[in-house]
Amino acid sequence: MADRETGQDRRTAGKGTVLGSAAYDMGSGEIAQARAFVRDFLTDAQSLHGMPVSARAMDVTQLVVSELATNVCKYAPGPCLLDLEAGDGVLSITMWDTGSVLPTSRQADPTRMGQHGLEIVLAVCESFEVRREPVGKRVRVEISLLDGPQGDPAGSLGAW
Repeated sequence: MADRETGQDRRTAGKGTVLGSAAYDMGSGEIAQARAFVRDFLTDAQSLHGMPVSARAMDVTQLVVSELATNVCKYAPGPCLLDLEAGDGVLSITMWDTGSVLPTSRQADPTRMGQHGLEIVLAVCESFEVRREPVGKRVRVEISLLDGPQGDPAGSLGAW
């Protein structure tokens, strides 16, 4: 059910799937709100729905949402929608904004100050997709909620 004051909505969508949505008028102060929303969403998925969420997944998810929200603030300030879907050990994060320019990854350069957000997102997510919409764009990523058998991040070769 939606909370009119916060623009947030959390619900269960069938067996084993939990959904959440939040709307923002993305300014710099709302980056922290988006991070808190995803943290609370995963905490509820764990405690209320018994969904396993590793500590690594909790941290990585907040980092990714922070990077995506920062991108909206810098390049498409204004209305923004954040949709979350957790199930089968994966969290899908979809962020819509009004900006028409699609994000692009730059050549790795350790001397460059800033603009490493997309590099970070690509390094920690299982998948990354950007799609143009009639108005704006939609960025969708997936993050594993589980760690490997030895505690390594899923998909990691242990070379971190």
